[in-house]
Amino acid sequence: MIRVCIVEDQTLVRQGFRSLLELTEDMQVVAEAEDGEEALSIIPKAKPDVVLLDLQLPKLNGIDVLKNLKQANQLPPTLILTTFDDDNLVLEGIRAGARGFLQKDVTLKQLTDAIRTLKAGGSLIKPAVTERILRGLKQAKPDFPSLSPPDPLTERETEVLRLMAAGYSNREIADAIGVSEGTVKNHVSSILSKLGVRDRTRAVLKGLELGFI
Repeated sequence: MIRVCIVEDQTLVRQGFRSLLELTEDMQVVAEAEDGEEALSIIPKAKPDVVLLDLQLPKLNGIDVLKNLKQANQLPPTLILTTFDDDNLVLEGIRAGARGFLQKDVTLKQLTDAIRTLKAGGSLIKPAVTERILRGLKQAKPDFPSLSPPDPLTERETEVLRLMAAGYSNREIADAIGVSEGTVKNHVSSILSKLGVRDRTRAVLKGLELGFI
């Protein structure tokens, strides 16, 4: 059984997640917390395999919960749950030790798949590119030479391309996916080569054109 802790201040949302996870044979909710201080007390005692964490918490916010648990070396794999698209806040949470994030309106399958991914040691960094960024990129016509069709991207390269589209630097991408900055640079070079473009902006535009983002 995968032991899960839910940290969420809204009772109905918290109960909703518990009810969904109770439908899953391989998962068990072993603890709940409705504020940051309670989370700091409960998580080390319950020792869950995965934590579902809201960032907007009373008494102590989710970022501080992550930082405190990480500093004490008591942070389980943690998935941020958010109701809004705030790349900066989510990135701050990932820097503080979270392993990924999901919108709260996910399906049961998306949620359980994410929990299993974190339990297996993986991460879930699939940022939703903001509408503002998408609108700005789509207004620029990709009228530049590129390979057609391009070589396929790996799953990790697609993940890096999405973070590039969200405006993250190589250092921020490295922090987000848990690799070195040099590794990210190698991924970016490979993406440019495969898409047949010469810079990051063109890579993002090509990615949008091909449906990678």
